Amino acid sequence: MISSLMLDSKSGKHLSISIDLRNLLDSISTTKKIYKDTFLFHEGLQANEIFIIKSGLLQVSKLTTDGKELILRICNHGDMVGELSLFSDDPKYLLSGKVLTTGEVEVIRKDELENALLSNSELTLEYMKWSSTQMRKFQSKLRDLLLNGKKGALYSTLIRLANSYGLKHDDGILIDVVLTNQELANFCAATRESINRMLVKLRQLNVISMDKSGKIFIKDMDYLKMEIGCENCPLEICNIN
Repeated sequence: MISSLMLDSKSGKHLSISIDLRNLLDSISTTKKIYKDTFLFHEGLQANEIFIIKSGLLQVSKLTTDGKELILRICNHGDMVGELSLFSDDPKYLLSGKVLTTGEVEVIRKDELENALLSNSELTLEYMKWSSTQMRKFQSKLRDLLLNGKKGALYSTLIRLANSYGLKHDDGILIDVVLTNQELANFCAATRESINRMLVKLRQLNVISMDKSGKIFIKDMDYLKMEIGCENCPLEICNIN
């Protein structure tokens, strides 16, 4: 179901980089076909390439210490993945990338990009600033899980979903996508049963409600933010993508 939902996020799906940097990336890339249910890269393996999605959907995830999968991003056209390995010695992929729908990616060799950037200080600085934003997104999601547990992971996921797919109403925010409890669990490294219990509790507290289609309506966003010590990060950091 995720594959059919994560296509119209309002939080921004294209690389927010200059034309010059985009042209540089295009000039040293090759195109590769990717196929559903295969992995583009695996956590812990040697990272020699980074990728830009041309078409299709890619799920970026990490295994937690107890062996559960934590979904961190759902990437589509224009998103770069594997970028956190640049300018590091003996780099390993920090995350895994699973193909959700067949498509194509631009493949860029890490050493070629490093050499190209080192000859242009302005583009190097731009790339490093952009990469820093991606790392902040990655760290913030792990922070929510590690510091606040499964409850914090769910609450922060609801906040991020609202930032990416929320429709504002006078009495709250409607998350305008339908996700099963299992799909929510995958974003939180939790079980479906624990997510169900927490959602029931939030309904009892009148923090959320659910419409007939299964969409979540957040009535009390301040409660969710207070419970996790929300730092009110900018939208470019606090989103589900």
